[in-house]
Amino acid sequence: MSLATKREFFVSWEELHRATRELAARQLPASQWRGIIAVSRGGLVPAAIVARELNLRLVESVCVSSYDHTSQREQVSLLKDVSCSDDGEGFLVVDDLVDTGNTLKFLRQRLPKAKFITVYAKPEGMHLVDDFAADLEQQMWIHFPWDMQLHYVAPLVGE
Repeated sequence: MSLATKREFFVSWEELHRATRELAARQLPASQWRGIIAVSRGGLVPAAIVARELNLRLVESVCVSSYDHTSQREQVSLLKDVSCSDDGEGFLVVDDLVDTGNTLKFLRQRLPKAKFITVYAKPEGMHLVDDFAADLEQQMWIHFPWDMQLHYVAPLVGE
């Protein structure tokens, strides 16, 4: 695969913060929200940013597993349920990304009255999210900052 056809998107901490803050601003007024439900693990960092921006102190998490590092599984596994809400009413459910929508379909059944927001959205799952900051092509693989580290890269031609 050439560099021109490789479909990857690298998200910096600054870009993630800017996009998440923009998403949080669209959830105003903050008084309409009882709290936030972060989707573990990808939604933990965006949920912390949204909680800060909206000055919300009640932050819960729901822990699900739907990925094996580089591939998405059909079956979603619930590892820890949310304890603060029966149906999600008054809560923002925050995740980093909606891809095929499997995770959000699963969570919408559990929390039908919650508002679902993601930082990024791909076409197959976009209809399942109530708001998002940016859309991406379905084939795009996203590299989030918590999965990367900065390091020196040698030049193509040595000295």
